[in-house]
Amino acid sequence: MYDKVKEILARQLRVSPDKVTLDAHIKRDLKADSLDILQLLMRLEDDYGLVIPDQALAKFETVGDVVNYLDSIEK
Repeated sequence: MYDKVKEILARQLRVSPDKVTLDAHIKRDLKADSLDILQLLMRLEDDYGLVIPDQALAKFETVGDVVNYLDSIEK
């Protein structure tokens, strides 16, 4: 799961994949803005055939938060 999220974020934000760590803060470290986060959400929903509720999205601060959420709903 982490590898897929890492690939999406690196490509979308045009950052080195090395910067996309589980501890990386999406806004502060990866310089994502609101539009970037919305595009990430839409991509994840399309790729995984799910709908991510707004309350879950509000908790996504780090790459690890996204990965943990996807892992939790995939089980």
